Amino acid sequence: MQATSTTRRGAGRPTREQAEARHEELLDAALDLFLEHGFELTTIEMVATRVSMTRRTVYARYADKAALFRAAVQRAIERQIVPQDVLAGFDKGDLARTLESVARLRIGQVMTPNGLRLQRIINTESYRFPEIFTANLEQSAKPVMDFVAGVLDRATDAGQISPTDSGFAASAFMSMVVGGQVRAIVSGRAATQAELDRKVNFTVRLLLDGLRPRGD
Repeated sequence: MQATSTTRRGAGRPTREQAEARHEELLDAALDLFLEHGFELTTIEMVATRVSMTRRTVYARYADKAALFRAAVQRAIERQIVPQDVLAGFDKGDLARTLESVARLRIGQVMTPNGLRLQRIINTESYRFPEIFTANLEQSAKPVMDFVAGVLDRATDAGQISPTDSGFAASAFMSMVVGGQVRAIVSGRAATQAELDRKVNFTVRLLLDGLRPRGD
């Protein structure tokens, strides 16, 4: 009796987990194809064929190609969001180590398959869909910059660094330590781990030297 029940479940309606897995497969395939061929040349039929679905199944979820594109990019962005408890775990009282940990995390994210696809699709299609650049900034990058700003504020209160515009300093730091590396990684010129460590350490020292309290 148990075997018969299992067989019927497998042959019938997919479970919620199975349906979600197929949906994720669809979004992954769509992002790959949009990256391979560009938005203009990619078709719903190409995406459906890649994942062995019918066009009707895809259109049941997404009204058009643009809606599918936005959903695929949004899922990639969500995968890059760093949980607040992970960021909080970096803050153990050593300002330099905290900043280094944040920098390495963000650089490491860009080096993942999802991170590379996301950066490349933003580079190639944000002129057509400017909202994907904004979404990535607001959802993925800004929370990290806000965390760094908070760390700098606490360091200011403790007298470790001079008073500064912490939001601007955090943005400048992330641009220096991550932005340049992102461009190199996306273009296929990723530095070695030793080179990355040296650049991260140098940038952290540069920032903290600039913010260190000076005597009168």
